[in-house]
Amino acid sequence: MITTLLVANRGEIARRVLATCRALGVATVAVHSDADADAPFVAEADQAVRLPGNTPAETYLRIDAILDAARRSGADAVHPGYGFLAENAEFAAAVTDAGLTWVGPSAKAIAAMGDKMAAKALLADAGVPMLPTWTDPGQVTDFPVLVKASAGGGGRGMRIVRDADGLAEAVAGARREAAAAFGDGTVFIERYVERGRHVEVQIFGDTHGTVVALGVRDCSIQRRHQKIVEEAPGVLPDDVRAALHEAAVAAGRAVDYVGAGTVEFLLAPDGQVHFLEMNTRIQVEHPVTELTTGLDLVRLQLLVAEGEPLPVTTTPPADGHAIEVRLCAEDPAQGFRPATGTLHRFAIPGVATEFGPARGLRLDSGVVDGSTVSVHYDSMLAKLVAWAPTRTEAARALAGALARAELHGVATNRDLLVRVLRSPEFAAVDVDTGFLDRHPEVFEPLLPAEQLPVAALAAALAGAAARRAAAPVLAGLPSGWRNVPSVPQVTRFTGPGDEEIEVQYRLDRTGALAEWGRKGPLLTDSVEEGSPVNSALPVVELVTATPDRVVLDVDGVRPAFRVHRVGSSVFVDGPDGAASLTELPRLPLPTAELAAGSLLAPLPGAVTRVHVEVGQRVAAGDLLLTLEAMKLEHPVLAPADGVVAELPVPAGGQVETGAVLAVVDPEEDPQ
Repeated sequence: MITTLLVANRGEIARRVLATCRALGVATVAVHSDADADAPFVAEADQAVRLPGNTPAETYLRIDAILDAARRSGADAVHPGYGFLAENAEFAAAVTDAGLTWVGPSAKAIAAMGDKMAAKALLADAGVPMLPTWTDPGQVTDFPVLVKASAGGGGRGMRIVRDADGLAEAVAGARREAAAAFGDGTVFIERYVERGRHVEVQIFGDTHGTVVALGVRDCSIQRRHQKIVEEAPGVLPDDVRAALHEAAVAAGRAVDYVGAGTVEFLLAPDGQVHFLEMNTRIQVEHPVTELTTGLDLVRLQLLVAEGEPLPVTTTPPADGHAIEVRLCAEDPAQGFRPATGTLHRFAIPGVATEFGPARGLRLDSGVVDGSTVSVHYDSMLAKLVAWAPTRTEAARALAGALARAELHGVATNRDLLVRVLRSPEFAAVDVDTGFLDRHPEVFEPLLPAEQLPVAALAAALAGAAARRAAAPVLAGLPSGWRNVPSVPQVTRFTGPGDEEIEVQYRLDRTGALAEWGRKGPLLTDSVEEGSPVNSALPVVELVTATPDRVVLDVDGVRPAFRVHRVGSSVFVDGPDGAASLTELPRLPLPTAELAAGSLLAPLPGAVTRVHVEVGQRVAAGDLLLTLEAMKLEHPVLAPADGVVAELPVPAGGQVETGAVLAVVDPEEDPQ
């Protein structure tokens, strides 16, 4: 029997395992990097052991350090979570050799499935259907193809190639990214199926010979080959569902599988099923299976690890429908690059449970108010899951909760997720792995650009209310009030894409909004009360304004805005969307001028490769260098034709946000 469990992982999956352990009365141990010292999962464990360092290689990937932590803390079992060492056969064997209980499949099964090419050969012999696959790029004649990492998952290392010209660079890039993410740069090439659906079967095996399928999930909505929306049960014909269950169980039995695993398939438009890979761990998307089966999959993992038989031996019927979204720290204004920073507020309304199989709205989060999103790890903040009797109800509840969430301090993909859930195509189950490529409209922000000035006005009025509330004298007078009106109050912000927004307004002696505008001088005589100077702007009246809540009357409709200020950052949440603004100082300080053509680091990271030299002529779009951050490669491209004037950071150099990576002189080459 397990008495003390060490969780060899971090973030939301560590919290997820800890939650089940608390319910079962199992003592827990967390391991953490220096960057994670104040993370919620560390505080929630009964004991915590520091792994000195910050990067995964220094900390969570150190088998020796984790085993030493287990020894020092008295743990008698290890749960690997997912990612990091979860699919590392060497780690599984080392845990077992140390006399500890390993919560997962055998090292032999992990090794068999970890080599994806060997796994394909093994499962093909077991009758599992396969896609055409190559290991030698020179043998590929049938396009399009997908270059994939042989080790690991999560979309890292994947490249779609549509003709022979781009294959060599795609293979080289995939090898670099796979080596950085998994320590193994081996890749292979697989036939790419257009408009295929990514579906997967949750399987479970025990030491008594049982392997059971727990239903099908649909994970087709993906970006950069990473799942962002998952649901269960997948909406499929009964015969396809049965075929998937049969193939997944056959895969598990082929390797004497024990514990939780996921067999992933590609469902072609013609209904043909093709094996993709088998992940020998619990998956990110396991909550949708829990909510539709009523099973706690982590509890089952612990029971199986203790040698108990599975309490289920046949596929349970699905009860209702569950949809999960992955909420990630990503900046839509920067092409959804991973974002870092401090999460000043993380509040999602209506959450019924955290980390548990209860019905309703479930939150599995690795962050709380005040958490720091570090450059050292991936960008996922949380998983939000909705269960409802029907798919339509689940999608509506999930989209509504996301839209009303207060997510302040770090840019996220929230708006994208809401638009996907509310799209007619998603409602009609018209989904496949190319969904986002075909529907660029889902990338539009929830808050329309024409409504941004009103949100900025709300921010300015909340700021004025805060200043009046803090005023030591004459606090009852409206902000900026004069007996004889002269110039308006002016507040300047930067908004999405660093666009500058200037709001001008004037309050009368009663505190009502007399007039307002965006840029340009206000008129004081010929404008009716509440009218904007800019005719394109709506007529607005001020109903109430406090430092954290502003109610306006906009063309006869009264929206309420929640306003949260942290220093110069102002976060405005309204009924139509959210705006993140930065208030500019009235008298800005001088700043150093950058050289023309300077390319700045969008986030902290390491320069992995420099592809050009100083003095080299480049064309717009040419690859200059590659920046690695948050487990992904980010290409830095020439913004225009010119000559490379400076390359201040060599390969291997670390940079912070805003550091100059290169300077491309747009002038003609003087030579």
